[in-house]
Amino acid sequence: MSLLEVRDLHISLQTYDNVVQAVRGVSFSLEPKDTLAIVGESGSGKSITVKGIMKLLPKTGRIDAGRVIFDGRDVTEYSERQMRRLNGSEISMIFQDPMTSLNPTMTVGKQIMEVLREHEKMSAQDRKARAVELLRLVGIAYPEKRFGQYPHQFSGGMRQRVVIAIALACNPKVLVADEPTTALDVTIQAQILDLLKSLQRKINTSIILITHNLGVVANIANKVAVMYGGQIVESGTVDEIFYEAQHPYTLGLLASIPRVDDDSGSLKTIPGTPPDLIDPPVGCPFAPRCDRAMKICRLLRPEHTRISGTHCSACWLQHPYARQAAGKEET
Repeated sequence: MSLLEVRDLHISLQTYDNVVQAVRGVSFSLEPKDTLAIVGESGSGKSITVKGIMKLLPKTGRIDAGRVIFDGRDVTEYSERQMRRLNGSEISMIFQDPMTSLNPTMTVGKQIMEVLREHEKMSAQDRKARAVELLRLVGIAYPEKRFGQYPHQFSGGMRQRVVIAIALACNPKVLVADEPTTALDVTIQAQILDLLKSLQRKINTSIILITHNLGVVANIANKVAVMYGGQIVESGTVDEIFYEAQHPYTLGLLASIPRVDDDSGSLKTIPGTPPDLIDPPVGCPFAPRCDRAMKICRLLRPEHTRISGTHCSACWLQHPYARQAAGKEET
């Protein structure tokens, strides 16, 4: 049985005038010790999906349909109190900006201890010892001294390490990292990613990584789900996505990665703009931007076609009938 299974999840956001259909039928599973990267452009539904799993949606958001099965339990039926117990102890999140994630008026040690006091039965002395141990675990030098310092006394990379320490305080089964390196420079990004890989081996947690950076994906994930227009359009292992991608959107993302051997001096882009999720297209959401779109792409939402045991693509071009027709044209 999967550690986490998301089945046909639909999430909407109420605006002043209309309803945004932010997530439209997302399904995926996460196994123990997996690292799943969810990638896509801004607005594709990545962050809303994981916030829906943890029931951390804004007040205007709601789960319209679908199920989230975590460790054999359907958490979509959980009350707010039950989710408070679950979040932070069994599922934890690392947010994008470490400065806004930390309380500037509290020492970092107290902020780690606060999580332990909420979820673990420990004495104050044990909580402090655990907090110092966590600071050391995430690579912060002189943890005993740093324990009593405030967030503004840390660099951006060190603050993110503190956020990771807080997320790991209760040894969660699933660690959700929502663009954890976006606010950091390239050198520090690499350090944080190396840290996440190292910590995963040490504590045997599963990771869901939200990112738009495919370079990050290649370094840390073993599974990838590509999102577009509130849907997963392709999923598979890292090798399948990078070397055997099938969906035109995935191919467009891969083509847009800068290459050191490209002397053209220009970056490749995907023409057009993402779909309006207030009035989403009835067919494939990528059809208006796709140079290979067929008539059916605009009329019907494509089925998920299984390419292999681990690789799926939601594109009519991969449908068995389309492949048969292409084969007949070649002959």
